[in-house]
Amino acid sequence: MNLEYSIAYFLLGIMFLASIFGIFISVFMPGIDKLNRKFFALMFGNLTLMIIAWTVDIFTWRSPELLTEERIAIFIEAFCYALTMPIFTIYLLRFCGESLRNKLFYSVSFFFIIFLILLSIAQFTEIFYYVTAEDFYYGEYFSILILPIILTMFLNIFGVISRKNFLSKRYFLAFLLYLSTFTISTIIHAIKFMEFVMGFGLIFSTIEMVVIIFSDYVEEFFKQQKKIVNQQANILILQMRPHFIYNTMTSIYYLCSQNPKQAQKVTLDFTNYLRKNFTAIACEGTILFYEELEHAKAYLSIEQVQFEENLFVEYDTPHINFKIPPLTLQPIVENSVKHGLDPDSGPLHISIFTRETESESVIIVEDDGVGFKFDGNKENDGNKKNFALQNIKKRLEIFCGGNLTIYPREGGGTVVKILIPLKQN
Repeated sequence: MNLEYSIAYFLLGIMFLASIFGIFISVFMPGIDKLNRKFFALMFGNLTLMIIAWTVDIFTWRSPELLTEERIAIFIEAFCYALTMPIFTIYLLRFCGESLRNKLFYSVSFFFIIFLILLSIAQFTEIFYYVTAEDFYYGEYFSILILPIILTMFLNIFGVISRKNFLSKRYFLAFLLYLSTFTISTIIHAIKFMEFVMGFGLIFSTIEMVVIIFSDYVEEFFKQQKKIVNQQANILILQMRPHFIYNTMTSIYYLCSQNPKQAQKVTLDFTNYLRKNFTAIACEGTILFYEELEHAKAYLSIEQVQFEENLFVEYDTPHINFKIPPLTLQPIVENSVKHGLDPDSGPLHISIFTRETESESVIIVEDDGVGFKFDGNKENDGNKKNFALQNIKKRLEIFCGGNLTIYPREGGGTVVKILIPLKQN
């Protein structure tokens, strides 16, 4: 097998894989809008037809008994190659919300038809190219045959630039890169008659389109995941335990006559607690740990008034200058109170620590209460026990690359540990 065949097979293999991958994404991957799905299915379908024709061309190369088959294959290759530009024009106009009754579409269609006429003429003359038993030859006016295709490419480049305001920065740059790669490789092919350069150009531009699909899907996927976990967190906020609100208001009522200053403090803590809750609903990103710590302190102060000598809290938080998703710490300490406090078993002690290592911000919440029931000492077993903690774990992973683990405390109780990479802060 000579070098020419090796290069041809290599290009075919890459193009075939890119085509199959593109069709798979277009047809089966969720989250892709209808317009993108149709465009990429059509584009990769056209590429697949071109690959089949190119394969026939290679296998009939220099086979005197298969000259007709080779000529048909060359015709289909050229047709599919040129067809990519009208397909892109339609996609661009639809993407920008424009009708096909447009100067750009009419101009591209005109030059595409001119190319088809010249390509048809080439099948009966030797002006542009011809096929002999020995090899495939380019005619004296081959560049004229390719010129209409190049003009459709420049028209599309102009179309993209003139519609810059209708495209996102990512799509604008991707479209220009796709068209530029396609155009440059085609011009080189027209001047130097290098078919493999045209093949490489087609591969690279196709891969660029695959990247657009995949990046768009990934971006949309993470957006949806963020929305889901935020909505779940918001539901938890709106489902505040009725008895917690009732007990807080009752405590304030009695303290107003017994200890007015304490009543003022509890009212202020409860106000801060509610304000932090509703602020968290509007927040779509991360907040400073200091704000989340104040949220947890407000909640625990209210609970300490209600449970008096049955709840003790220790804070050791020298490291507070990093960011976490809202409603991370407060639901954890609320779970410590909810699952760990048992008046019949003695007072509950909760400790909140923060530390900074060379690579991570560390948050540790410990309690000596009843806690979760663990299967042996299996780490993370407690993660399956509580919806709120599952939501916190997801949001930590999505928003800041963090991690949450739960394990039994030595001597009884529960430990919740959060690790957040410093690079995320």
